Amino acid sequence: MWRKFLAICCAFALTACDKTPLPAADTAGSAVRQKITVAFTGQPQSTLVHIALARGYFLKEGLDVQPLMLTFGREALQSVLDGKADFATVAETPVMFSVLKGDRIFVIANIESSNMNNGVLARPDAGIARAADVKGKRIGFTPGTTSDFFLDSFLTAQGLTRQEIASVPLKPDEMQAALLAGKVDAVSTWNYPLTQLRNQLGAKAIVFHDPQIYTETFNIAAMQDFVRQNPQTVTRFLRALIQAEDFVARHPEQAQDIVTAAIKVDLALIKEVWNAFSYHVSLDQTLLITLEDETRWAMKNKLTDKTAMPNYADYIHVDSLMAVKPEAVKLKR
Repeated sequence: MWRKFLAICCAFALTACDKTPLPAADTAGSAVRQKITVAFTGQPQSTLVHIALARGYFLKEGLDVQPLMLTFGREALQSVLDGKADFATVAETPVMFSVLKGDRIFVIANIESSNMNNGVLARPDAGIARAADVKGKRIGFTPGTTSDFFLDSFLTAQGLTRQEIASVPLKPDEMQAALLAGKVDAVSTWNYPLTQLRNQLGAKAIVFHDPQIYTETFNIAAMQDFVRQNPQTVTRFLRALIQAEDFVARHPEQAQDIVTAAIKVDLALIKEVWNAFSYHVSLDQTLLITLEDETRWAMKNKLTDKTAMPNYADYIHVDSLMAVKPEAVKLKR
């Protein structure tokens, strides 16, 4: 009888030892969740946010995320500046303009990078068969965004200047109508609109990429006061995105299914552009270099009244990401 009792006790002890402790995420999730608003886009650059929402990673980290879906990153950042959101997904170009205006923001992480996302889509029937043919043409672009900077970089690579084309300011969702109506001969834009336009126009469109002239970064931005006053919120937010990064790397097809359900975009389109993007939660020198390059561009073209280069290290917050994934921080300070 005693031997049987001891055997049962030993089995119970072994079973208990085999149970691993709950991860920090589950422990956080059991507490009262903090409500935050995240302004993000339906673009592929925001994929990690879509995954973290759908997979419940924010909830596991104790965050009740109120999603604020917007068309592009500049709008998302403006929501943070206006106090309507706590975090925004945004490319580095709007960040640069925001800093030049004096806004006290932080970039806390990069969540995507690509040197093949931006392109110039042109109409061959407007006399554009090669990149240099855009000279003298009407080209649509979205001011204050990567579309704006990429267009100038593209023109420079062709030995052209902005003065040698007719620039037409357009929002991304206005470009298709402008092209079809013949109001512009080409547009400078990003995905998904870039590939959607190419597929819709077929033989009536030609796309020019140049991976050598520009690498886009898509980032998480927040107000400096919010980051300083809510350090645990920031680290929990980043931990959720890191879990999403791991899921995307291990289960890309499932991730694609999640994105198509979240933004109601055809799965074939998502698969078509998927490999143009690198999804990593990180901070490295690319962001700093690009911000400085774009600042020189903005100053040269009188897009700002500033004449001195900001110290962008003051606007990149590394401590939170260092606390949760130190190997992802490769920024020289």
